Amino acid sequence: MSPRTNKPHEIVERALELSTADGCVVIADEQSTANLRWAGNALTTNGVTRGRTLTVIATVDGKEGTASGVVSRSAVTTDDLEPLVRAAEAAARGAAPAEDAGPLVSGVPHSPDFTDAPAETSSAVFADFAPALGESFARAHAGGRELYGFANHELVSSYLGTSTGLRLRHDQPNGTLELNAKSPDRTRSAWAGRSTRDFKDVDPGALDAELAQRLDWARRRIDLPAGRYETLLPATAVADLLIYQLWSSAARDAAEGRTVFSRPGGGTRVGERLTELPLTLRSDPNEPGLESAPFVLAHASGDSASVFDNGLPLTATDWVREGELAHLTATRHSAGLTGLPVAPAIDNLILDGGEDRSLDEMVAATGRGLLLTCLWYIREVDPATLLLTGLTRDGVYLVEDGEVVGEVNNFRFNESPVDLLGRAVEAGRTEKTLPREWSDWFTRAAMPALRVPDFNMSSVSQGV
Repeated sequence: MSPRTNKPHEIVERALELSTADGCVVIADEQSTANLRWAGNALTTNGVTRGRTLTVIATVDGKEGTASGVVSRSAVTTDDLEPLVRAAEAAARGAAPAEDAGPLVSGVPHSPDFTDAPAETSSAVFADFAPALGESFARAHAGGRELYGFANHELVSSYLGTSTGLRLRHDQPNGTLELNAKSPDRTRSAWAGRSTRDFKDVDPGALDAELAQRLDWARRRIDLPAGRYETLLPATAVADLLIYQLWSSAARDAAEGRTVFSRPGGGTRVGERLTELPLTLRSDPNEPGLESAPFVLAHASGDSASVFDNGLPLTATDWVREGELAHLTATRHSAGLTGLPVAPAIDNLILDGGEDRSLDEMVAATGRGLLLTCLWYIREVDPATLLLTGLTRDGVYLVEDGEVVGEVNNFRFNESPVDLLGRAVEAGRTEKTLPREWSDWFTRAAMPALRVPDFNMSSVSQGV
């Protein structure tokens, strides 16, 4: 191998050769991104970027245990490798023993494409989407509305090599589309978003038609006070709430009495019924259209991840099964501490078990209630109950006798997603969705709309 190579798999191999630590894990992430942005019914910018991040994890055995050191740097070439490897080793030698220390994973078959060039995206990903977007601009202009937004497509090829012989590779495409429609006087606004792997399954014309309807609903303004309302939560809002629930489901935290999943008196709530609806909340790295890495890629250790688990195979996992709590996220270390099964986090989330009813059909079956568009600025208030607060945004609508009759003011809400699941009386059809609040970190989700009879709108908000 040439010492000056910049091929990612050879960068990984060279870093492993340079390591003098007792154990070493190297992750090379090769990223390429293409994007479009538009405002006022016209494209404004577009571009393509590329980059590399290399993470080196060194482990050092000592009398008191094994310590780990993690160093990540971008734009790394072979000339930068030895200082990076030495920095990781120095960090390990200067650290206390790692609490999650364990043998590095071994025995996993090599990825057959480990030595292939990284996958790359380009502006060609928008070949069909861009003309359709242009047609939407023309229709929006003719209809007296303005479209703003962006489309972003990212492809990350991750190469994982370890001193125990693992050579694994995963290509992750990730596309997001966010579209805002505004009235010319800016008094009315509506939002829609989509997650996609390749932009072949998104229709900007259909989204524009949806937004046009919402702007029309907003011609009538109705002021409502704070209170509890029957509320229809669309898939994007459900995703934002349940993703936070997943992030808060670490087995060790629950076993130690610190979370909503802690059992009073000790232990966890695994096996308890959370909802009377037959809902299953699950993750699956092989879920069609939502595929994610089939093995652990941990750049750092935390509540739900361990660098010592890198390369551990991932399989379909039910977090809630037909209404009962089935699993909490657990590394090999936290599983050993809690006695629960190993269940690493997986980078997608699906809620199944609802009826085959669209959101429009659920609206038609509503006597009086609120229809939300999305949630934002979600923050945790109380980890013991997973009470969250946040704001509604870009359209809250009043439904009466099965018809949307106008737009109401925005609200601040206070709700726990775990409690919401227990109070939900209806779930609709599961559909792919873009979680608006968490779209920078988590995009692969499929959710149904939920009907909650008493959603807590705690105060009126001036948010838009």
